[in-house]
Amino acid sequence: MKTIGLIGGLSWESSAEYYRIINQAAQRRLGGLHSAECLMYSFDFGEIEALQAAGDWAEATARMVEAAGRLARGGAGCSVICSNTMHRMAPEIEAALDLPLIHIADATARPIVTVGYKRVGLLGTRFTMEQDFYKGRMVERFGLDVLIPESAERELAHRIIYEELVRGEIRAESRRAYQAVIDGLRDAGAQAVILGCTEIGLLIKPEDSSLPSFDTTALHALAAVDWALGD
Repeated sequence: MKTIGLIGGLSWESSAEYYRIINQAAQRRLGGLHSAECLMYSFDFGEIEALQAAGDWAEATARMVEAAGRLARGGAGCSVICSNTMHRMAPEIEAALDLPLIHIADATARPIVTVGYKRVGLLGTRFTMEQDFYKGRMVERFGLDVLIPESAERELAHRIIYEELVRGEIRAESRRAYQAVIDGLRDAGAQAVILGCTEIGLLIKPEDSSLPSFDTTALHALAAVDWALGD
């Protein structure tokens, strides 16, 4: 088994989900008392959120590269960024370190393509929905047509993530709000929806969505287990 390096605390709520999913999957596949070999560097998310809000992506990138370096020096064999938004600096991390990076967009897009969906809706932070680092990769590498909600709905989705989900607050009214956004993506022609923030899966379960949903947290974590076990 190879050692998984997790860059977490982005937020810790979703990092805990990564840890759970990875270890449960390792136990299912290896049996007995087995669990995954992994290291985690966990950020103070308050500091990272302040950099995001200020648009200081250069400093955020420097901190992410440093975190990945710490994991490499600790013996990690790969890097797993436990956040969709912070994949914005995935190229810089890959360039700085001789360490494979398991990209969350790839881990999400592959099963979508395998099922045969072509047009997908994307929910996430404003950064993930509006910037090209995530959508562009899915378009260029996997040929997907990626739809995002209208501006007001993007702001709603972003606010719920930062004001509620990263704090562990799960509200019924916010679930209904997300369901309405998903319904809008369905009506716009989306065949499925990507839960493109690692906290959204805490709020929206498969039965809550009018579209087939792809939870990036689970898919990314399982891709890390595949890598660790050599699949």
